Amino acid sequence: MELHMHFCRSMETTMNQRSFSIKLWPPSQSTRLMLVERMTKNLSTPSIFSKKYGVLSAEEAKENAKQIEDSAFAAANEHYEREPDGDGSSAVQLYAKESSKHMLEILKRGPQTMEKVDSPCVTVFDISGGKRAFIEAEEAEELLRPLADKGNSYSRICFSNRSFGRGAARVAEPILVSLKDQLTEVDLSDFIAGRPEEEAIEVMNIFSSALEGCVLKFLDLSNNALGEKGVRAFEALLKSQSSLEELYLMNDGISEEAAGAVRELIPSTEKLKVLHFHNNMTGDEGAIAISEVVKRSPALEDFRCSSTRVGSEGGIALTEALKTCTSLKKLDIRDNMFGVEAGVALSQALSSHVGLVEAYLSYLNLEDEGAIALANAFKECTPSLEVLEMAGNEITAEAAPALASCIASKHLLKKLNLSENELKDEGAIRIGKALGGLKQLKEVDMSTNSIRRAGARLLAQSVIEKPDFKLLNIDGNFISDEGIDEVTEMFKKSPDMLGPFDENDPEGEDGDDEESNEEADDEDELGSKLKNLEVNQED
Repeated sequence: MELHMHFCRSMETTMNQRSFSIKLWPPSQSTRLMLVERMTKNLSTPSIFSKKYGVLSAEEAKENAKQIEDSAFAAANEHYEREPDGDGSSAVQLYAKESSKHMLEILKRGPQTMEKVDSPCVTVFDISGGKRAFIEAEEAEELLRPLADKGNSYSRICFSNRSFGRGAARVAEPILVSLKDQLTEVDLSDFIAGRPEEEAIEVMNIFSSALEGCVLKFLDLSNNALGEKGVRAFEALLKSQSSLEELYLMNDGISEEAAGAVRELIPSTEKLKVLHFHNNMTGDEGAIAISEVVKRSPALEDFRCSSTRVGSEGGIALTEALKTCTSLKKLDIRDNMFGVEAGVALSQALSSHVGLVEAYLSYLNLEDEGAIALANAFKECTPSLEVLEMAGNEITAEAAPALASCIASKHLLKKLNLSENELKDEGAIRIGKALGGLKQLKEVDMSTNSIRRAGARLLAQSVIEKPDFKLLNIDGNFISDEGIDEVTEMFKKSPDMLGPFDENDPEGEDGDDEESNEEADDEDELGSKLKNLEVNQED
């Protein structure tokens, strides 16, 4: 908004300096050239965006600035011609708004190697900003007007966060048909919210038919409560895709029948690299259907099938399918009901996945047996592992030696989450020792593990000196007040690196029991016994 207001004031000032006429539109050629120069400077000057996306070269910035100005001028001039009796101020506003919007797109996109200097540069059309809203035919005509401009270069469209009715869909239909040969990315997530089922299905059919035959690399149909009827409403689009690299079907209410439809309607997934299937009600039978899609996706690098109500049978099917995906880099199957048997099967399936970087395996009911099997597999086959999450798996100190040995061998590990288990002090101390040599480590979560003073102290000592460390979370444990004071003192120079202790219980959950009190009294003895513990990275 600030960029737009500054640009608009600059535009009006420049034009007013050049003319005593109250007509603000159209601008002179020299004014247009001056604005191109200003945009060129903005695009090629280091900014908050360039830190993340890079700085455009002067040549690329100038070419982009010319194309932005041409596009903005055309849109504003068309607007002015529809109301020629005005003074042109609204055209100036639109001119500035379009220019600043496209400048922001370029800044966020960053530098690119341009094959042709005369190729259009504005490739993203996104109406998802602002509040979620219903749109009907009249608004759709205005909103989608840039897509209807001849010669536009939009290859990526995002209609998310706007709910299309029948009328709006009919307006979009011929526009999308005209873009078939240039679209590569389509985001239709959350685009029928609040519509009656009959209308929603009709809208999906319209979009599906209009986009049929596009050679898409990216397709997002998430957050649409599709169910089987919704999936089949996209039959024309899905069946025509053979080059998809990314497919997102999250939070779509996909049951086992709907999952079967997905398997049926996607003819080829040989190029698929990303498949996200989060928060559905797929169950075991649905997981078996999805596993067949996975099995046909040898190039898969990022697979997410979290919170999908998958049990042991479906989990085993998915893990078997993952054996073919040897390029896998990110695996997220959190919050399912795999159990021990599926956990062991997963450890076997991942034995050849040397490129795995992120593993999210929390809340799978792995227990010690499943956790040990996975730890042993990861130790042998994942040298590049950076993220390991195994929270909420009923893991006890019995699995700690295997976990510690695995962790100690992961020299690139940045994030470890073993929260909500039962590792206690013995497990925490073993894990803490394993963390000692990991220089890349940034975050450790050992909250809610029945850890007391000795374990907390060892974990703190293990991470406090690491150069890039960000956060240690040991809340929700049974650390004594003295233990908290000790740990807090260690982090006095960097208090932001230590999480809160709001849920800590110094007395322990069985604080009045004799056994619990004896355990508290023996904390230092346990720490002493494990003080010289060595973590074997070879066995």
